[in-house]
Amino acid sequence: MTARRLVLMLLAGAIPACSTGQGGGATVTARDIDAVLAAHTDGLMALPGVVGTAIGLCDGERCIKVLFADSTAATRSSIPTRLEGYRVVPEVTGPLRPR
Repeated sequence: MTARRLVLMLLAGAIPACSTGQGGGATVTARDIDAVLAAHTDGLMALPGVVGTAIGLCDGERCIKVLFADSTAATRSSIPTRLEGYRVVPEVTGPLRPR
């Protein structure tokens, strides 16, 4: 396991909640969120400005967080709003460095 992946896994547990003010009901998906994140992490990490991915809690539901080094609109607009039914939420964390 790489240090970067370990940091991201720890960060996923450290991000307790987010609130974007957007409503929405639960969506039924074919795969669980862990499998969806695993399937899409490489593609998300290839996007400019993305420094990590995580699973978070958004408005009481599990969501996929895409972590950015900065808050430029161009980088944030490059991610989808949903992946396989799960909500995708951008979050600016700044650069991530392993300890």
